[in-house]
Formats: sequence, structure tokens, C-alpha cells
Amino acid sequence: MIGTESYAAFRQAYPFLFPFCRRNKKRRARRGYAQHYSLLRIFFRFYLFLLGGFALVACLAHLFVASIIQDVDNRYAQRFMRGTFSLVEAELYRNERKDWPRIMERLNEKFAYRLRLIERTHLPEEARAQVNNGNIIISRAHDEMYHLLPGSDMALVLGPFNPVHGPELALGMPLRLHTRLSIWVVFGIVFALVLYIWVRPIFRDLEALRQTARALGEGRLEARTPSAHNQLFVPLTDSLNDMADRIQHLVVTQKELTNAMSHELRTPIARLRFAGEMACTAHSEEERRRLVGTMKTDLDELEYLIDASLTYARLERNTLELHPKTVELAQWLTEEAERLHPLLSGKSLRLDLSQLAPEQTVTLDPQHMARALGNLVRNAARYARQRMEIIARVENQMAYIHVDDDGVGIPEEKRKAIFAAFSRLDRACDRTTDGYGLGLAITRRILTLHHGHASASASPLGGARLSLEWPVDGVKK
Repeated sequence: MIGTESYAAFRQAYPFLFPFCRRNKKRRARRGYAQHYSLLRIFFRFYLFLLGGFALVACLAHLFVASIIQDVDNRYAQRFMRGTFSLVEAELYRNERKDWPRIMERLNEKFAYRLRLIERTHLPEEARAQVNNGNIIISRAHDEMYHLLPGSDMALVLGPFNPVHGPELALGMPLRLHTRLSIWVVFGIVFALVLYIWVRPIFRDLEALRQTARALGEGRLEARTPSAHNQLFVPLTDSLNDMADRIQHLVVTQKELTNAMSHELRTPIARLRFAGEMACTAHSEEERRRLVGTMKTDLDELEYLIDASLTYARLERNTLELHPKTVELAQWLTEEAERLHPLLSGKSLRLDLSQLAPEQTVTLDPQHMARALGNLVRNAARYARQRMEIIARVENQMAYIHVDDDGVGIPEEKRKAIFAAFSRLDRACDRTTDGYGLGLAITRRILTLHHGHASASASPLGGARLSLEWPVDGVKK
């Protein structure tokens, strides 16, 4: 016999002799997962399960009903056949006993079932004791009826009533059995058609969900499931599409964040490397201290960039948990304005609380909302000439905080773009002011978690106005 290795080598040397193998291999590769997943196979399993269950229930119901009404059927059959037994007996007793076989043959020609005479001792065991009383005995096991002829040991037997030969047979089986099988076949076909019409939309939705899940698993994140035909799958379809949207958004955000981070890290790292090399060759202690101070500034810059990037990533993944509290807005703003004074670079900051009602309270996460406000003030301090202003008000159950500056302002067509990650209006200007375009993006996400939003507009001071807006009680747990 040819070994496995020899056979493989032979196939490799003469591939043209095995075209069907190549075709089967291509067909299997084209089918892929479909080899293990067949909607038609599932349909047939479902169909056989339902049809088998229905047949089992029907048979059990038939046996249960038959056991209940068996006595009623027996009494009805005894009354119905008593006249037949009486007529046969009368015909027999009008003739001599030796003529009974000939009479039975003649009577058999007139009946659709068999008539015969047997000795009482030849009756089935369960019928011998009862037939002595002169009753008509019914044997369900033999499909026969027995009656003892008066004054003799002979019993008249009628049956079996199920024909086993003759014109009552159809296709080699009793007509009754043939009829039942025909009815079951017709019922099975009709049931299959009805079930297919009902199940086809369900299978179509399942196949659409499977294809979408498979596409997402292969990395095609733009794949979406079409609208479901069956209302049962609408929530599942919507959930899968929402999940796909979220995954696509997270992947895109991750790529943008990774690309931007790799770009933004180059400048402080390059400055660190340059300052380190210069420090090694510095001739004076003063020059060395200046270079070390520059390196510390670059390290602080790197720390801020990494911290801001991680915070933004957590916000984009919705893994940042809020801890909302009810605070008095005026007092909270006063404390935050005092804390933000070191960020002002010598510029003036005015806090306007005149539009707030006394003891006006709002619900917010103090830590994260303070970061959002700090990002706005830091941005205003970066671009303001001299003046900045924080204005707060509450209107229609909405809280508003505006941060104004007297700087160059923001062009109207770019007011939405500045809240995107790593977005800057003037990159050269941002370099000189340590900006990375993450502060406003973090602010936008924090306000989204507070069920509000951040926006930009023109300031009455002549520069830009950055605003925070959220429901007064929108983040209560």
C-alpha cells in the first residue's frame, strides 16, 4: 500500500490528476464558516422536533382517550353486532350441523369480514371464561368478536375487521392504514410550508446578525445589520449596531490618540535630549542649572500630556465614573476662581455672580467639573491680552458658566472644531503656550457625562467666550 507521505508527494507532483480535490478545497474555503452553520439544517431540525412532538402528543392523546372510552365503544359494538350474531345463528340452526361449514362459506361471501366457527377451547385465553355467559366478547388484540352458540361448544367468530387482503388494500397495506399515512404526509407537507413561511424571516434576521458579527470579527467595522423583519430581533439588531458604532468610534479614537501622542511626544523628548547633551558639556554651573530647569519644565510638560491623554481616553471609553454632589454654585465658583489664580500669568480675572439667585444649588461632580472649568480658564489665559471674566447664571433649570477673554477670538467656522482632540487654531502659537488641544476635548466629554455640552462664541470683551451648560439636577443618581 502507498503510504501517506508517498501519496502526498504524488499529489504534489501531479496535481492535474486531482482536479476534484482542488475544487472541493476552493469550495470549502469559499464557504468558510457556512460549513458548520446551515439555516436549512436548523430548519429541518426545528421542523422534525415540532412535528415529532406533535405526533407524540397526538398518539398519547389518542391512547388516553381510547382508554377512557374503550368501555363505551365495546358496549356500542356489542349492541351493534348483536343482530348480526342472531341472524347467523338463526341461519345455522335452520340447518343440520353437518351443513354448517357449507353455510359459513356461503355467508363469508356476503360479508366484508371473515366469519368462522371454532371450538370454545380454541378461543384466546382471556375470552374463554367470559364467553360462557353467552355474551359477545370483543378482543382488541385480535380485532375479533366471539359469541358461544347456545347448546354447543362451538363459538362464532367475526373478524378480524381490519382487512389483510382483497380490494380494501391500497399499495399493499390496509386501506385504513394507507389513509392515515396519507393524511399524515399531507399534514407534514402543509405544516412544513406554514412553518417555513413563519420561520423564514427569523432565519433571515439570524443570518444578517451572523454576517454582521462575522464581519466585525474580521475587522470590517463599517458593517451594520439591516432592519430586522421580525420585531423579536429589533432590540438585538439595534444593540448590535450600537455596539458596532461604539467599537468603530473607540478604534478611530484610539488610532487618532496614538498618532497624535506619538507626534506630540517628539518635541519635548527632543528638547530633553538636546538639554541633556548640552548639560554634559556645560562649562559653568549657572548654565548647567538653567539646562536642568529646562529639562524639568519638559518633564512637567510630558507628565501633563500623558495625564491629559489618559483622562481623555477614559472619557472616550466611558470608564470615568462620576460622583455627583449638590453644591452651592456661587461658593463653588469662588473657591475655584481662587484656586485658578496661579494659572492667570499676571492677567486679571473677574467673577460675576450677580445673575445667580441666593444660595442657588446645582448638581455636579466637583472634581471633574473643576477640571472642565480650569481648562477653559487656562485656554483664556493663554490667549487673553489682559482681562478675563467668569459669568454664571441659572435659567430654565439649566446652569450656565461663561469664560470670556479679550484676546483674538475664534473664527465662527472653527468654533466646533476646537473641542476635538489635538485640535489647535494656530500650532505655532500653541507651541509657545504649551497647548496640545486636549483640554477642550476633555471639557466636552465631561459636560457630555453631565448631560450637557460645551460651546464657543464671541465674547463681549472682544475675544472668545467658552461656555459650559448642563441641567441643574441632570446627574443625580
